[in-house]
Amino acid sequence: MNFPSKLIENAVEEMAKLPGIGKKTALRLVLHLLKREEEATLSLTEALTNMRTLIQYCRHCHNISDTDVCAICASPTRDRSLVCVVEDTRDVLAIENTAQYRGLYHVLGGIISPLEGIGPSDLHIDSLLTRLSESGIGEIILALSPTMEGDTTAFYLTKKLKPYNRKSNVLHHCPGHPRGR
Repeated sequence: MNFPSKLIENAVEEMAKLPGIGKKTALRLVLHLLKREEEATLSLTEALTNMRTLIQYCRHCHNISDTDVCAICASPTRDRSLVCVVEDTRDVLAIENTAQYRGLYHVLGGIISPLEGIGPSDLHIDSLLTRLSESGIGEIILALSPTMEGDTTAFYLTKKLKPYNRKSNVLHHCPGHPRGR
């Protein structure tokens, strides 16, 4: 593709790095931004810069947050005896959108995948074990994808959680997870 400007070309190259955005779509978006009022484009860039530089991760559950403790962990209406362990923030969003779950979460930050070089030490497993030893958590729900990696992670977690298993603890693996289909 020939571009009339190196600036346009650079913007298209960066936009095309986003998932699901090819060069044609990237060009269409860049030209759209160029047509908009300068303030609107600057507002977009400011929002993206703020998101990237100011975002935090909850010190309890590792969910994305604007503050040190996310709104879910800070909520007094949540069932603190129930923790749903998920792969990433997309899973929290999906579960929250059902409005059916009222417990807390623990975001692992991925799943064990030896082919991708992701091992247990690359995930937020130690902080989950610390949470279990320091709080009144009675039940853990493993809401991981039913892929080989998800099953491996669930198996690993089940073994790691065994010493914390009290009579009221129930370990679940959610085989209907949407990402595994």
